[in-house]
Parts: sequence; structure tokens; C-alpha cells
Amino acid sequence: MSEINEHVVKLTHALETLRNKQARIYFLTMDTKGQAKASVALIYDTVKELRNNGYNAIIMHEKEDFQDVTSWLGEGYKDIPHISIESKKIQVMLSDLVIIPEVFGHVIEQTANLPCTRVVFCQSYDYIFETLPPGANWPSLGISKVITTMDSSKAYIDELFPGMPVDVIKPSVEDYFKADEKPKKPVITIHTREPRDTMKIVKSFYIKFPQFKWITFRDMRGLPKLDFAKALGESCCSVWVDEITNFGTFPIEAMKCGNPVIGKVPNLKPDWMEEDNGFWTLDNIRIIDIVASFIKTWLEDNVPSELYEKMEKTVEPYTEENEKTQLLSTIDNYVNEKLNDLESSLNKFKVTEEKI
Repeated sequence: MSEINEHVVKLTHALETLRNKQARIYFLTMDTKGQAKASVALIYDTVKELRNNGYNAIIMHEKEDFQDVTSWLGEGYKDIPHISIESKKIQVMLSDLVIIPEVFGHVIEQTANLPCTRVVFCQSYDYIFETLPPGANWPSLGISKVITTMDSSKAYIDELFPGMPVDVIKPSVEDYFKADEKPKKPVITIHTREPRDTMKIVKSFYIKFPQFKWITFRDMRGLPKLDFAKALGESCCSVWVDEITNFGTFPIEAMKCGNPVIGKVPNLKPDWMEEDNGFWTLDNIRIIDIVASFIKTWLEDNVPSELYEKMEKTVEPYTEENEKTQLLSTIDNYVNEKLNDLESSLNKFKVTEEKI
């Protein structure tokens, strides 16, 4: 078989694979070792939704001893197929799509010569340069597209890599995040990126405001998803500190559960953050003062109803249906672009073959 014939066969097979939705969509995923992590949960939700809509989406991980996520995500994810890079059983074809989180800069470099389409899934702008080689950038390493979760992070990526196509798929909050039917408890749910921030806030609060020592703080770190939602539904307010967040899922989940949020404004302001939909500060030290002021107002039943109305309006766009629409539209566009490119290449080879 001539070289041109081989190319025609490969392109024809790739086109057929794409049209039949048999092309593999690999999502590289970190191993959290059984600990709950919002960025990993989002990847699993994405893979699950794609599989529900006929796509051949697969979780890809580095080591064979990858720890199962059903302990904190639930049994609904147990049937998702997994494959490890270490097993050396991964087959990547021309028709496939490999989606790589921004933190895996070394993998972006190592996979530069793969024949497939590679996309960066950027959930944290702060990790873009974590393991990226000095002097390298995504376009130079063959990355053709980027998915991110916020318009503001898209703007940041546009500045870094002008001309790079960036799609925004905004996360949703599941319907089981809701306020408990019983009256709220005097419990403050708290979620920070760094555990020491949680301890500093809790200890300094009790020292400065001993009259509120009967108020309970609940650290949300590592809770399974359903327990996480239940705890939010029962608490009276939530505290959040994450300076390098991309989207900030926790505040949206808290608001959906009827919890006013007290938090520090991140370095990259989330799209949903407005002056009057929470209690925001630029100073970590002020958080405990805001918490004390809110608790006093809450105990007196004087929290303005306008705040709760604003919270409800804030979370309205982040529905599972909206996320599904954005996800499927993005992936469908990727597939259609790939089909057009392959068909164009195939026609060129056929013309060359006819001339010969």
C-alpha cells in the first residue's frame, strides 16, 4: 500500500469513528487519594454527562493505583471507565480528544507529538505555570483549545495566549444543595484553601468574641458531597477564603442552601461576585468582625430579606441544564471542526492519488 493510500485509510477510519461517536475523549485527572476536591468532581460530572449523551468519555490518570472516588462522590460514578498512563495500554488515535488540566504542564509537554486534538481544561488560572517549562506556552506545545469556567479567567487566558480559542463552561450546583426545612442552626460552615486559614479564623474569633463561644464552626474540608450539602443546608452562614480560585463553587453552593457568605475577594474576581450578594472583604483579619456582626444580626432576626433575594438571583444561572447545554455545544463544535479538517485532508489526498 502506498503512503497516500495509508493516509486515506487512516483519515477514512478517523472520520467514521468521529461520526459514530466512538472517538475517545480522555480526561486526565489527578488522584486525590480519597479526599473530596471540587475540580476533580467537576471532571467526573463532565465525563458522566458526556457518556450519558453518547460520547466515549474516559477518565485517564497517571498511576495504576488510582484511588476510587465513589467514597466521596457517590455510587453514581462507579461505572465510569478509567485507564492509567502507567499501564501503557492507552491508545491515542487521530480522532481522539485528550483534555488536560492546566496543572499538568509536564504532560502537556510530553504529549506534544500525539496525533490527537489536545485541549487544556483550566479550572485554576494560578496553576497555569506550575509545571510548564520556562519559555514554553500552550500554542507552542500544540494545544489547540482551552476550556475554562469563568468569563474573567477567559479574559486572563486571552491576554496570555492571544488568538487561542477559549470556551467557557460554567459549573452548576446540584438540586440537593438546598436549605434544611428546619430552622437554621447556630453553625458556621467554613471552607478555605489552606487549612491553617480555617484554624486562624476560628481561634481568633473565639478569642476576640468570647460571648459567641457557643457558636460552632464546621470545617467542610474532605466531606462527601451529600454530607457537604446537608451541612450547608443546616448552617446559618458560611465563611470562604480562597485567593486563587477560578470559579468559587463553595459560595454558590452555600447561597443555594440559603447561607449568606462572608469571604475574602479572590485575586481574580469571580463573575458571580457582586457588592451586595454577600459580605466581601479584602482583608482576612476583618472576616471575624464581619462574622460577629452577622451572627448578632441573625440572632436578632434582622438579616435583610433583600440579601436572600439577591443570593437566589445569583445562583439562578448555575443550573445543571445550563451547564449541560454549554458542555454539549462545546464538544459538538470540537467534533464538527475535527470532521471538517479531516474531510478537507482526505479530499486533498484523494485528488493527489487521482493525479498519480
